[in-house]
Amino acid sequence: MAGAEIPRPAPDMVVHLNGGKDLHVSQYKGKPLVLAFILTTCPHCQKTVGFLGKAHSEFAARGLQIVGVAIEADAAQNLAGFITTFNPPFPVGYNTDHNTVLNYLQHPPMLLLKMPVLVFIDGQGVVRAQYEGDDPFMAEDKQEQNIQQAIDGLLVGGAAGKKTTATKRAKAS
Repeated sequence: MAGAEIPRPAPDMVVHLNGGKDLHVSQYKGKPLVLAFILTTCPHCQKTVGFLGKAHSEFAARGLQIVGVAIEADAAQNLAGFITTFNPPFPVGYNTDHNTVLNYLQHPPMLLLKMPVLVFIDGQGVVRAQYEGDDPFMAEDKQEQNIQQAIDGLLVGGAAGKKTTATKRAKAS
């Protein structure tokens, strides 16, 4: 069984924002995009949002878009407090439809999703890389540097393709 295919066209997905507005991933086609799937109460996810905030400050002028997507069951209730506490400089919303998220990530439903998950999408709407929380890319001592390098790759023409950790686990079983 295979996990996420890289590269692949980025499917559309709805991200619900506080206040009733929705974002669609497809509205960012033409711009490099980082989607950060998070849990609002996860310390590792919170730290990743901080790294992405720094990256946003550094790369937004070059066209980078970042969107956070909280996916826990009570994300709608937790989101306002998360935004107040961590003040991300990019939109953070939620999508709590478990099947929609797993399908978007091409994550096998029988495997545990390790949080956070970062998806790097180029300006043509192609997923170029995807990393789960237990991937070496996400190691705390290297994560900020790895995020900056992956974004820089997107901005100069597309990051190198990479299969997710879920793919490796699926092939190993």
